[in-house]
Amino acid sequence: GLTILGLLANFYLGYIFVLLLSFLYFFRADRNILKVVLGTIANPSLIREIIPYDSLDNEFDMIKADSYLIHIFKIEKIKTPYEYNTRFLNTVLRRHHRNAIFAIIFAIIMLLILGIFMDEPILRIPAGAGFLILFSIMMAAVGAFKYFLRSWEIIGWLCIFAFAGYLAKHKMFDLRSIAYGMKYDNTERPIYDYQNLKTIFTDSLYEQDRQVEINRLNMWKSKLAVRNGSTNHKPPIVIISVSGGGSRASYWTFRCLQYADSLTHGQLFAHNVFISGASGGMIGAAYWRSLHTQFALGKIDNPYSKAYQDNVGKDLLNAVIFSLACVDLISPFNKITVAGRRYSKDRGYAFDQELSANSGGILNYKLKDYQAYEAQTIAPMLVVSGTIINDGRRLLFSSQPVSYLTKSVNSLGKTNPIIDGVDYAQFFKKQAPLDLQITSALRMSATFPIVLPMVKMPSQPEMDIMDAGLRDNFGTENSSRYLSTFRDWLDEEAGEIIFLQIRDTRAYEPAHGYQTHSMSGMLFDPLFAIQNRWSAFQTYHQSYLEDYMSTAFPEHKLRKITLQYIPEDIDKSAALNFHLTTREKRDLMNSIFNADNQKGFAEIAKIFSDYKTKKAGE
Repeated sequence: GLTILGLLANFYLGYIFVLLLSFLYFFRADRNILKVVLGTIANPSLIREIIPYDSLDNEFDMIKADSYLIHIFKIEKIKTPYEYNTRFLNTVLRRHHRNAIFAIIFAIIMLLILGIFMDEPILRIPAGAGFLILFSIMMAAVGAFKYFLRSWEIIGWLCIFAFAGYLAKHKMFDLRSIAYGMKYDNTERPIYDYQNLKTIFTDSLYEQDRQVEINRLNMWKSKLAVRNGSTNHKPPIVIISVSGGGSRASYWTFRCLQYADSLTHGQLFAHNVFISGASGGMIGAAYWRSLHTQFALGKIDNPYSKAYQDNVGKDLLNAVIFSLACVDLISPFNKITVAGRRYSKDRGYAFDQELSANSGGILNYKLKDYQAYEAQTIAPMLVVSGTIINDGRRLLFSSQPVSYLTKSVNSLGKTNPIIDGVDYAQFFKKQAPLDLQITSALRMSATFPIVLPMVKMPSQPEMDIMDAGLRDNFGTENSSRYLSTFRDWLDEEAGEIIFLQIRDTRAYEPAHGYQTHSMSGMLFDPLFAIQNRWSAFQTYHQSYLEDYMSTAFPEHKLRKITLQYIPEDIDKSAALNFHLTTREKRDLMNSIFNADNQKGFAEIAKIFSDYKTKKAGE
């Protein structure tokens, strides 16, 4: 209670302070119009400087007005003659214009200074305040443009857009972000076209990478057998697939994995070999993996501490919006040095830094830092995806070779195989790919339009990367491809296969149906049908993939378990955002105890309990 009162008091005190400061600035000098202006007008030596043309006294209205609307259904007649003459009014307006110009210049300077120190949280103003200042500057710029150009305004805007297009074409500025860590200054950029993809992702590379993964799976099984003291029973294996959905999905994914792992006494993490998904869910999954890896290495004491769940729920939106207002649109020339390389600072950089800070540094690592952990099966393999919007392929970020995920088994041996994915490390092998920060990979997977900037990759032509959810919002494609590729090994060497899918939406109710009755709905609903129903389209399509997956293995070997966020009140569901309220966090935490989710957790616990019983019976 005291905290809330303190926050409210600070807010209103700041609001009153800003109002008083504005009144002092704008009205103190002009509190007495006659006193301020008449002395200037009465001085003949200054008349020409203030009013250069005597014709100002002879202005007339092209359309005569006798009355005006001051309120709804209330009309006021115009006083005649005017209270002040034209010269007098123009002088006063000039003074107000001057005051406004100084205020706008001050606002721009303040945003520039704040943008320079964007890494300092104490100097980071709230997102709303940043947007208010930004909109004030934009309104002032538009107003000045209209005032000076008058009837030439449309031509002026056309010239500005043409000039901006010219600058963009010649790479004078770029609104896209970059992937921090990898090289962008290398002249040997790979050619991104189908012919080069065929040259790189050959059948021989496919088999080579596949064998590397089989060796890793064999090592995982051997280490698990030594740890458990059992070599006769095939261990259960866990494939995790998580959905996108901003901080909501991140918080929910982490909550589910923590709960399931504690329920199985750490067996979920020990038996997990592959994690994939999209957007926010991958942030929660990557954080969960890193925590338990650090615990396995003895670097943290308790991976189930409530503080870690709190970290996942920390705000990411304010840093992004602050950067958008104070850097991206005001000063897009800030630079940062990472590993000896110069990069631009933008809201993508702000997101990476905030994500790293929120995780307590747990996510502050490069792909190569986990390469040995994955190869030695200390950590499960994490495959982060992004959508290449040039042609719709997936860009696959992993510290392990994953060319077997770039095309299906059925494409092997074909002259022109369908290559629907790109192994990032293999394709950009000359651009130091494993120096990539994991936060940048996660950001590319979660690049929702406008909120985060599209990412350009150093290829010819440049790849443009956006949210993985554009292609697959649930990670089902990567997981299905993995199961299909290693079907023989899984059938012979593994016990039950737990295909654990964690969704932040309900699979059985992917979209609310409604009937259009308005004219606007009839006009615009068809235009946004794909956008509004994209999640539903993917859910329906992927149900067919599940049918085929089940036929690839013996009966009851593949166990698909779905955990989904089900709000207590359907009308108060957690928003799709990079910010969660206290109520939304509480609702996400409690959704664990939904009856359907509890059945899923019980099924996971039973699988590992039965496995433990079999080992004890040897």
